[in-house]
Amino acid sequence: MIGHIEAVLASLRATLPAERVMTDAADCLAYGYDNSRRCAAPQAVVVALNAEDVALTVRACREHAVPLTVRGRGTNTTGASVPVAGGVVLTLERMNRVIEYRPADRLMVVEPGVLNAEVQRIAEADGLFWAPDPTSAAYSTVGGNLACGAGGPRAVKYGTARDAVLGLRAVTGNGDLIRSGGETTKGVVGYDLTRLLIGSEGTLAVITEATLKLLPRPTERRMLRACYVDTTAAIAAVVRLMGQADLPCAVEFMDGAAVALAQAWRDTGVPAATGALLLIEVDGSAASVSLTQQAVAAVAAAGDGVVAVDVAETAAHAEALWACRKALSPSLRKLAPKKVNEDVAVPVSRLPLLLAEVEAIAASGGLQIVNFGHAGNGNIHVNILADPDDPAQMSAITPALSRLFRKVLDLGGTLSGEHGVGIDKREFVAWEIDAVTLALMHSLKRVFDPVGILNPGKTLPGP
Repeated sequence: MIGHIEAVLASLRATLPAERVMTDAADCLAYGYDNSRRCAAPQAVVVALNAEDVALTVRACREHAVPLTVRGRGTNTTGASVPVAGGVVLTLERMNRVIEYRPADRLMVVEPGVLNAEVQRIAEADGLFWAPDPTSAAYSTVGGNLACGAGGPRAVKYGTARDAVLGLRAVTGNGDLIRSGGETTKGVVGYDLTRLLIGSEGTLAVITEATLKLLPRPTERRMLRACYVDTTAAIAAVVRLMGQADLPCAVEFMDGAAVALAQAWRDTGVPAATGALLLIEVDGSAASVSLTQQAVAAVAAAGDGVVAVDVAETAAHAEALWACRKALSPSLRKLAPKKVNEDVAVPVSRLPLLLAEVEAIAASGGLQIVNFGHAGNGNIHVNILADPDDPAQMSAITPALSRLFRKVLDLGGTLSGEHGVGIDKREFVAWEIDAVTLALMHSLKRVFDPVGILNPGKTLPGP
């Protein structure tokens, strides 16, 4: 490997400036980890400024069979951008130009290093927005959002990254520049490589340009908080909400444990009898949003087990209702040195079955598990909390995950709704995808990346 990496470096240094080909251990270490807290130092880091730099780097690594891991800002939570095989990290953070913006066509063409928040800032001036809204939007890149198939709370109404891109330019593992899709919202010529590349975590090709589909920004947002005696009543309300015409733009769920933790951290006025709650947001025009809010509130309050439905009348009131959710993250950080956060998803009507199983898993393993997430999509973040100094708790995590994943798949769900697979869930992918389909995916991988240099050890289990 050492001889191979030196050959790659010699090839790259013949073309790229020395300051954009880094090998110092301190420089490389900064590109060896992501938000999963995993770390593996690469042997070299290459800073790309354009698609030609990307192609040059891919070709050099392909010629000498050196692993290549692409990254943006490292906000991924599953280890997808950690260079576990060593080799070269190709950072796209300086490919951050907005190439074209056409508000009349509701599209923006960007390089992969542009921040999600920058796209939103530019589009907002013309009353537009881009649908993906992950928690990391202020500092995650478009390229990273696409690589992992990011979503967020408003995916329930506006879709995820796969629904928000018109076309891509990319470099395959052969070093070939390809183009998929275009600039129109309709188009059925050829295979849909755009949706294939989104969510592939850099294992098929390196995205160098994306044409984003923008949407009209609603002029008003309103929210309400609905409290229920238990998760069954709360999820029954979610089913009702998702089956009526006035579709919310966000339906966030917190189970009883999450509510209790948030309340212990900061009293936000949640009624004492609350065993689960929903934070529901609606949007629309100034003329319609109040009516939509009232209609959604009526549906939320229509079933059994309702404790209270609070409708926000002002921005300050809305902020007060959101406070219970905002108090949850700091309370979790204080409570648990070790937190395993899974983002499984099941059909909405089957959420009560999933949550009942999670409760049983927690009891049998002596673990504390807190559940919250995007209930409108059936996408729940299952947070297993443990003390690293407690051997019994630590040994219970792996069987708990196995049991959780089995139940999710039995319910017709998926192991990851929006965080991706990366390293963390790779060994479980064969539980969800049958052998014949996996073999086809491995064949596609070989077509796009014949030498197998792109982000090895991620996404798909070994053939």
